[in-house]
Amino acid sequence: MDRELEIQHTDVVQKTELQAVLTGSDKSALRKYQEIFIGSTRLLDLLRYELITTLISPLPGALGFFLRKLFFPLLFHKVGRNVVFGRSITIRHPHKISIGDNVIIDDYAVLDAKGDDSRIEIDSDVIIGRGTVLSCKGGILSIGSSTNIAMQCFIQSGKKTVIGKNVLFAAYCYVIGGGDHLTSRTDIPIIAQGQVVRGITIEDNCWIGAGVNVLDGTRIGRDSIIGAGAVVNRDIPEFSIAVGVPARVTRRRTPVVDEW
Repeated sequence: MDRELEIQHTDVVQKTELQAVLTGSDKSALRKYQEIFIGSTRLLDLLRYELITTLISPLPGALGFFLRKLFFPLLFHKVGRNVVFGRSITIRHPHKISIGDNVIIDDYAVLDAKGDDSRIEIDSDVIIGRGTVLSCKGGILSIGSSTNIAMQCFIQSGKKTVIGKNVLFAAYCYVIGGGDHLTSRTDIPIIAQGQVVRGITIEDNCWIGAGVNVLDGTRIGRDSIIGAGAVVNRDIPEFSIAVGVPARVTRRRTPVVDEW
């Protein structure tokens, strides 16, 4: 009897918040599109978003560069001077995104700030590589000045993900700030049990090697190096070199001490 009850419980349809928005029958397809992509149901916002992302975003060459430089700032909360927008960038809830001076966002990048109370803050002189995804499920995703993020990286915030200044990301890095799923119950699916989200901090001047995974709830101290392919599941002290799965500190870098 208990086994039958457990099976009945698992047969109940469970949905995440995003699934509920996408699959609910109480809203039209247009309303769902506006809420997920634009973050506004105003007709004027819809028209501006569609004209800019459909007609201007995919344009190649100097004409596309010029028109994106001219019209893309109309979408965002704030855009600084000399920002370069590549082709076919995916933008969601652009009114929650702030971009500093001299930022370069390469082709096919994704800037997704659609979560509740989300915002993306990109400081000056940052480079976002081709196909890289910045995604907010909630809270803040902040990137400090002069940080360089290579192609095909994925940086996520479910609460607060902070990337410091002068951080160097090689390609295919994952900063998984969406939290951990609760799994203690077996009478309902894991997807319905909620999450614990703690946040991620990568301090100034770090080098994150190719294919590194940084898990939620961790901090990487300043001036540290994380070797290619490592999985960071615990805090890394400043001035450390860490490698492996899970990442372990193998050597310490010597900080320079100013002499007076």
